[in-house]
Amino acid sequence: MGKKELRVLQLGKFYPVRGGVEKVAYDLMVGLSERHIGCDMMCAASQGRSRILNINEYANIICCHTWMKLAATMISPAMIFSLWKRCRQYDVIQIHHPDPMACLALFISGYKGKVILHWHSDIQKQKFLLNLYKPLQSWLLRRADMVVGTSPVYLAESPFLRGVQDKAVCLPIGVEPMKPDAVAVEAMRRKYAGKKIVFSLGRLVAYKGYTHLVSAAKYLGDDYVVLIGGTGALMDDLQRQIESLGLQEKVKLLGRVSDEDLPAYYGACDVFCMSSVQKTEAFGIVMIEAMSCGKPVIATNIPESGVAWVNAHGVSGLNVTPGNGRELADAIAAVVEDKEKYQKYAEGAEKRYWEMFTKEHMIDKCLKLYNYE
Repeated sequence: MGKKELRVLQLGKFYPVRGGVEKVAYDLMVGLSERHIGCDMMCAASQGRSRILNINEYANIICCHTWMKLAATMISPAMIFSLWKRCRQYDVIQIHHPDPMACLALFISGYKGKVILHWHSDIQKQKFLLNLYKPLQSWLLRRADMVVGTSPVYLAESPFLRGVQDKAVCLPIGVEPMKPDAVAVEAMRRKYAGKKIVFSLGRLVAYKGYTHLVSAAKYLGDDYVVLIGGTGALMDDLQRQIESLGLQEKVKLLGRVSDEDLPAYYGACDVFCMSSVQKTEAFGIVMIEAMSCGKPVIATNIPESGVAWVNAHGVSGLNVTPGNGRELADAIAAVVEDKEKYQKYAEGAEKRYWEMFTKEHMIDKCLKLYNYE
């Protein structure tokens, strides 16, 4: 198949980009289009009517009007019609799971070309939705020519993927390196002068385990400050926990961190911490963003998740028992307060990023999956 002929569709989730799944779909679209591969992204619109957003000569985002959000799923009949109308334009459809709406649209479309099922995670929380969706999910697993997982651990351990191991392939997520501005980093360090900075970033929801990171601050010295970026349903609860423990000077909830400010936090921090406690955290893109800045990572050994594979224990940082604030604190101190260990993990984190988690690596491997190099 000639290069000019290949056309790919990234199918699933929503726009604007907010979470990891849609970020991967967006980055694949942009990365492939930068190599002059025609690649569009079809997804639900978080708000507004159906529209097409032109990204460049080779890429468009096809936003489909959403009726409502139900059980964490965008209900978008417009996606069904749009895919049915357009699907035959594409040689490959890469569908991003979990997204029942995208799966239903693919089923109804009658598409006959190559389907790559990009399995980001199992459906964990929405048990009722899963029961309704299981027959369609089973069809999708049979229909897919290839099942792509973000880590070998998740591919091997997911109970839903046991019957498709013969067509399962690992495609680690890759991101552009963070490029902190030296002036902004220095300003951040001055703001927290004399402090060892622990940075974390994510939605303030239960599976992220932030209650345990707040608890960890109790066991750290007064020369530490824990900065938690992000918004979510637990913000008020976390603030109350911080106040009840008297940690107002040691733990700061930053709220939403802008794309412009984010590199400075990565650049200024001493260590990055991801305290997640459930398999819903399947990979942890924020960890590889921190690793691109040469920052050691403290994460958790979540059963059946790829988190502890991404952060290789003893190489790029340390992994501890999920839900244990004392272990988080001990691991943070063990890395930050030992200069020799710190240097080893900092160098290991950056090396691991460049060897495994760059956007270029992700696009290269994706093209191989399409049998197109």
